[in-house]
Amino acid sequence: MLSARDLTLRRGPEPLFEQVNFIIFRGDRVGLTGANGVGKSSLFAAIRGELAPDRGEIEVPANLSIAVVEQEITAVDRPAIEFVLDGDTELRQVMGRIAEAEADESRAMELAELYAELLAIDGYRAKARAASIMHGLGFKTSDDDRLVGEFSGGWRVRLAMARALNSRADLLLLDEPTNHLDLDAIVWLEDWLRGFPGTLLMISHDRDFLDAVIGRVLHIENHAI
Repeated sequence: MLSARDLTLRRGPEPLFEQVNFIIFRGDRVGLTGANGVGKSSLFAAIRGELAPDRGEIEVPANLSIAVVEQEITAVDRPAIEFVLDGDTELRQVMGRIAEAEADESRAMELAELYAELLAIDGYRAKARAASIMHGLGFKTSDDDRLVGEFSGGWRVRLAMARALNSRADLLLLDEPTNHLDLDAIVWLEDWLRGFPGTLLMISHDRDFLDAVIGRVLHIENHAI
C-alpha cells in the first residue's frame, strides 16, 4: 500500500535518515517513534507529497485518500458539526451534486442514482456519525451548532481531530493525537482507533497508548529506521 525505497531525507546538510526501506500494508497500525528532531514529522510531510525526498522514493497509490489533523484552525463562522462533516469530501461532493440535480426536474434519473450513492456511503447517518465522534472527544451536544471561532485553540484542535476521524480516509496520519485530550477522550480515541478499518500511522511519545493501538513500530535512530 505504502512503501519507501532507498529513502533519504535531509534537514540542511545533515540527513534525518538515509537509504531506508519499509512497507506499510493496507490495514496496518504502525507507530512511528524516535527522539525529537529525528524526522518523524518530515516523514509525514514526504508521505503527503509536501516534502521531496533527497534520494529514493516513497510510493503512494494515486487514489489513496489521506487524512491528517490540521494544527492551525482558522476561526471560521461555521457550525462545528458542519466543519467536522467537511472532512468527508466524498459525502460533500455527493450532497452538492444532489442539490444541483434536485433543482432540475430533467435530472430525475441522475437524482435516483445519487440517492443510491448516498446510501452506499452511509450518508444518511453522516451527521449522527460526526456528532458521535465529537461527543467521544469531549464535546457537548450543545456544541454541535456553535461556531468554530467560538472555541479556544485546544478545542479547535479537537475539532480538527474529529474532522480527520470523520473523513473515512484510507490512511490516517496522527501526530501526537493525545495532546489536548483529557483521560476520557484518550480512552475513547484508543477504542475508536482499534476499530478503524483503514491504515494508521501514528507518532506518539505515549507508549501505553501506542501499545494499546498499534501492531508494529517504525523507530528512527542513528539516521536509520
